[in-house]
Amino acid sequence: MEIKQKISSFTDLTSWQEAHRLVLMIYKETAKFPKEEMFGLVSQMRRASVSITSNIAEGFSRQYYSEKAQFYCMAQGSNTELQNQLMVARDVGFMEQAKYQIIFNQSVVTYRLLGGLIGKTKKINAAHS
Repeated sequence: MEIKQKISSFTDLTSWQEAHRLVLMIYKETAKFPKEEMFGLVSQMRRASVSITSNIAEGFSRQYYSEKAQFYCMAQGSNTELQNQLMVARDVGFMEQAKYQIIFNQSVVTYRLLGGLIGKTKKINAAHS
């Protein structure tokens, strides 16, 4: 029988853990991009990925479930923004297809976990309303 631990920090959330893994992948891969992209696509991809984890963290600390859900939704939006940027990076030749697929798959995992977190948060909010 699995014993569930109480979530006491945003870092305990599986959605944050997987999003953090995505951030690390983005930083590692974008370090290989052309130097002239440092203030272009590299900066945008890094900011979008960090925005995912930052919004999860901020949402976690909010008092009201409606606010939590709003920040989790913003994290999901940043994830979608990053997915678009990954496609651009692949299509202009900055990423190999295989590396793109690994990172994109991680973004899908993150997106789905955020969807579950949003759904659960909204359900709790509705129960408290």
